Formats: sequence, structure tokens, C-alpha cells
Amino acid sequence: MNVAAPSADRAARALAALAVDPDGLKGLTLRARVGPVRAAFEALLPKLPGPLRRISPSVSDAQLFGGLNVAATLAEGRPVIDAGLDAERATLVIPMAERIAPGLAARLGQILDRARGHALILLDEGASADEAAPEKLLDRLAFHIDLDDLSLHDALFRLPAPADIDSARHRLADVAVHPDTLMTLTLLAARFGIDSMRAPTLALRTARALAALDSSDTIEDSHIREASELVFPSRALIVPETEEEPAAPENPDPTKGASDTDSTSSPSIPDEMLVEAVAALLPPDLLEKLRNRKAARGRTGGGAGARRTGNRRGRPLASRPGTPDGRNRIDPIATLRAAAPWQRLRRQQPDDGRPVIIHPSDIRIRRFEDRSDRLLIFLVDASGSAAVARLSEAKGAVELLLAQAYAKRDQVALIAFRGETADLLLPPTRSLVQGKRRLSALPGGGGTPLAAGLQAAASLALTARGRGLSPMLTLLTDGRANVGLNGAAGRAIALAEASSVAKQICHEGITSVLIDTAMRPGAQAAALAGDLDANYIALPRADAHGISAAVDSALER
Repeated sequence: MNVAAPSADRAARALAALAVDPDGLKGLTLRARVGPVRAAFEALLPKLPGPLRRISPSVSDAQLFGGLNVAATLAEGRPVIDAGLDAERATLVIPMAERIAPGLAARLGQILDRARGHALILLDEGASADEAAPEKLLDRLAFHIDLDDLSLHDALFRLPAPADIDSARHRLADVAVHPDTLMTLTLLAARFGIDSMRAPTLALRTARALAALDSSDTIEDSHIREASELVFPSRALIVPETEEEPAAPENPDPTKGASDTDSTSSPSIPDEMLVEAVAALLPPDLLEKLRNRKAARGRTGGGAGARRTGNRRGRPLASRPGTPDGRNRIDPIATLRAAAPWQRLRRQQPDDGRPVIIHPSDIRIRRFEDRSDRLLIFLVDASGSAAVARLSEAKGAVELLLAQAYAKRDQVALIAFRGETADLLLPPTRSLVQGKRRLSALPGGGGTPLAAGLQAAASLALTARGRGLSPMLTLLTDGRANVGLNGAAGRAIALAEASSVAKQICHEGITSVLIDTAMRPGAQAAALAGDLDANYIALPRADAHGISAAVDSALER
């Protein structure tokens, strides 16, 4: 959600309005790479009211809302309550805002909704348009500014003097608003497909803040237009169609429109002029960004710092010393065990009648080994005269691993490549019955499209990783590729493409095992194993038990 090609004056104007009304405008999102342009804008943030608090996207609930300080409570023998960041009016600055988890976004939204004067500055450093903070949090912030295309020469942010901002802040409550202004802004938002009622409300409060900055007692047309340009372009979902203006009456009644005016005049700026003003600031690739946004909503995971879904807590590990911060749990048994040897010495101190004396250094924190479920992807070369034997061996190995799946929480998938394509014969499953049914009849023969097989395995592995699984690849082949990705025959091109795809798999960090099934193991399979950074195992006469044991041994290293 970006504002297309903003000027430095527009960005400074938005920050000045936020300084006048932080409680109403809530904050802004700044999308900019780390550099002098962003540093120049961040240098203006101290002009916002209240102290600046720079926090991490991994901030805990105890830091946000406060709570019982367990360590201090144990040390002093009385409840000690720490205040959170929400207790004092402040401007919260969060770098790497694209990594904010939905849970933290909900808590930050609670802080903003309490109307205590907090403001939120999100520093978005996403590499692509679909990397952004959660939309429910962005919807609460008035402004979304993009400085990626702004040069240092143009980064001249001019803010009013602190005295002028203070004066505008005191004058804000006296700025009169015509009842039709909110209706005008609401209809304008609807023209751009904006269905959130926060958008016109934020635009109205922006217009009031701008009027206060301009020492005006009423919201003028220029303020409505400027507020629309600051608030609506980043939220637009459609490009509105222009409407034809109705024809003016031939004999207008001169008495109409000359009635007594209110103390606050209604907006007189034509609707189409507002639409054109906002449309001029829409991103040129709005439709493409909307498609990316929809695709991002449909994903179940993936990306930097993605949470794994459907994982178990894992087995408990030995507790370690630590400080409770709202996310960790205390191990009471280990804590008492650590404090027990010191009880006689601690009771020698006067005026301490506690039955058990626990110091902060005694506290032990529980730990768990968190492992995601594993997906074993069997990629089997089903080409050539030995295809039937290889497929039979792979079938037996897959059945053996499926039998162990419930104990190890592994899932198994099977891809066979032959002719010109690769086929997913067994999708990821832990079901032994389903696996045997799918493996009952496997085709064989034809060319060796090794690159296509590796590409299909990589796609399946990345999809599984996005769903919280740990993919591991087992490749059974002799490495003698002779069919390229386009289906054309040619050994040199096929080997080069297979090597290229293998290096991509290695770059993704996918653990691999290559089992050379050739009767005479050669250099081609070994070279492919090097491109994959895989464990290379030569098993020319291995049966299903041998393959299964080799895979288990290699993947457990």
C-alpha cells in the first residue's frame, strides 16, 4: 500500500498534521530503504508530542501492557508491578514493520484505540509490494508514505516551527466542520472502492489538522483536497470512472443558493476535481499490486521469519536460567531445586520470615525442542531399461517409511520423471493405505527429463515449507539426463539445466540425498550431488530395505 511518487512537501505536511493531532490520526507508515533519505525523515520524528519509544517487532506483552515483575517480586518479597509502554503517551517507532505478527498487530491496535494520545510510526523495509504490515493495523494509520523513489537532493522536509505546531494543536478544537464534509469524503472513498469507514474519518481529521496549521477557523476546499490526496491513494482498490456532469438549467432561479449561510460553509469543490486529484496520485501499477495483495492473503506461510503451522511443542529440554517476560514459562521444580542449597544461608539474614527464599538468579525457564513435521520427497528416475527395478525398489522404500510415519511424524511424497515430464504420483501423505493404493501401478520407460523432475521436487518442497513442514529430498537416478525442460532431446543442454535447477535447490537450503542406482556409478551423478550439496550414496544393487536404511542414516546426520 504505497503512495505513488510523493513529494517531500507532501510527506512533511503529513507529519505536521500528525504532530497536531496524533490521537486522531494515529500514525503513519513509511516505506523506505535504510539510507540518508529515511534518516532525514526520521530526524523530524522528535517533533511529535510525547517521547519516542523504539521497539522491536518481537516486543512482548509484558513490555507493552506491563505486569508482575517476577524477579523483583521474589527479590523484595512483595508484588512489584512494572508499567508498560501503553501507560505513558508516546510515539512508538517500529522498524522492520513488515515482520509484525498478526497477534502483535492486534495488541498495537488496542493501544491505538484507547485514545491516550499514542502514535505509531511503522518503518516498512519490505523488498516487494506484498511484504507489508498487517492490513488491520495499517487501516488505523492515516498516512502511508513511500520514499523509495525520492533522491537525497529532493529530500528537503520542511516542518513548521515548534511554536506554530503548538499553536495549531491548541486551535484544533475550534476548527469548525460542516456536516456535509464527512459525506463528501465518504462518497469520494466509495468511488475508489474504499470500504473502511476509518478512511473518510481520518481524512476529515486530517483536513481539520491542516486547517489548524494554516490558522483557519474552518475547513476550506484546499484542505479537503489535500487531505484526500494524503489519505485515499494508498487505500484505493479501483480506478474510478469519470462521470458526466449534469447539464446546467437554462433559466436558473437567482433566488436559489442565496439563502443565509451557516458559520461553516459546505464544500464547494466539484466531486470530479477531487476524484482527479486523488487519481493522479494512484500507483501506476495499482492493478498488479492488488493482485499481489490477494495472492498474499491466500498464502498459508512462507517469507522471512514465517511461523510454522501445525507443529508440535516438541519434547522438553533442560531448563535454563532466565527472566520471565510474558512469553516464557517458569519451571517451578527446577527453580526450587536451584534455590534449595542456599536456604540455610539466606535464613541467617534478619527480618525475613518467608518459608522459601528465592532470588532472581534461581529462576529457571522451561524450554522445548520445537521441530516441524518432516516431508520426505522421493524423486525417482523412471526412464530406461532399468525403470521397473528402480520403481519397485522405490515403492518398497516408500512403504517402509510410511509404516514408520506415525512414530516419526514424517510425511512421504513420490515424484517419478520419465519421457518429457515429471508426475506427482503420491502427494504428501502419512496414510499407509493411500500410499499403497497410489503405488500399485507406476509407469516406466522413455527419456530422462532430470531437470523437470528436480523442478517439480523443488516446487513441492517450497510449498511444503510454506505450510510448516521440513522438506527433504531423496533422488534415485544415474544422473544421465537427456531431455531438457522444453521437452527437446539433447544430453548437453539437459545436463546443464539439471545442474542449474540443482543449484537452486541447494540455494534454498533443502537437505538432499542422491542414491546412484547405475550398475557402474559414474561422475555425472556425483557431479549432480555436488550441485545439490547432497549426500552421495552409490547403491547399484540396493533393495527397498537398503534404500530405506540409507535414507534414514543420511538424513539423520
